[in-house]
Amino acid sequence: MSSKDKNSDALRPWQKKLHVVIFEADTKAGKQFDWILLGAIVLSILVVMLESVPEYGEAYGTWFTAIEWGLTILFTIEYILRILTVRRSITYILSFYGLVDLLSILPTYLGLFFHGTHSLAIIRSLRLLRVFRILKLGKYISDGQNLMQALKNSRSKIIVFLGAILTSVTILGTIMYLVESPESGFTSIPRSIYWAIVTLTTVGYGDIYPASELGQFIAAIVMILGYAVIAVPTGIVTNELIQTKSAEKISTQVCENCSREGHDKDAIFCKYCGDSLNG
Repeated sequence: MSSKDKNSDALRPWQKKLHVVIFEADTKAGKQFDWILLGAIVLSILVVMLESVPEYGEAYGTWFTAIEWGLTILFTIEYILRILTVRRSITYILSFYGLVDLLSILPTYLGLFFHGTHSLAIIRSLRLLRVFRILKLGKYISDGQNLMQALKNSRSKIIVFLGAILTSVTILGTIMYLVESPESGFTSIPRSIYWAIVTLTTVGYGDIYPASELGQFIAAIVMILGYAVIAVPTGIVTNELIQTKSAEKISTQVCENCSREGHDKDAIFCKYCGDSLNG
């Protein structure tokens, strides 16, 4: 990209000021903005929860609706401002936080056409993750990144493990279908597989259970295997966590170009797109 093209993509002064306030938590204005935002999110979640209580919904339904629409309009303006204060809007829109911000305002608007969808606004609780940035809990962000990296590195082993589990419950469910009678609840292979999954995961709802001695013997084996099932994925992820290098202390700075965060305190350039963090 030429310097001319880069300058044409640069944010204007007012956009830069808003970017610092909206995306950064290291400045006084940015921290105040985030605290106000978190307060609005908590209020919105409480409104959705209280509205679902019949007696509160009937008594204060009009107030709840007014508050919910007021907060939705506020979140909509904030979402638009976030799009306007980054150079690559589509990158922010498709990012994790961008999708959460969008999904947090859609339920209220969908409620105009579909009854009950406004309750999905509870997804706004995911926006509370920003509290880590406000309180400068960089260590927790680093730990979260390490965990995500460990899960990513072990995904092939986890897929193989899940494949083995699916095969096992299919075989065990089929066997129980042949061993047990329909009177015991094993009326079909899919329903028997459901029993195998519930038993292997040690949930044990008790809605279906074997009556014959052979069926009970097989059930006992499945229950014992359930404890081994719990240990295997834990060991896989733990091993990857040990091998994952601990991240350095990071800042709350967000790249104006790619809208990604998690940069080192002394970083000058974005480690994801290479753009200058100083604009």
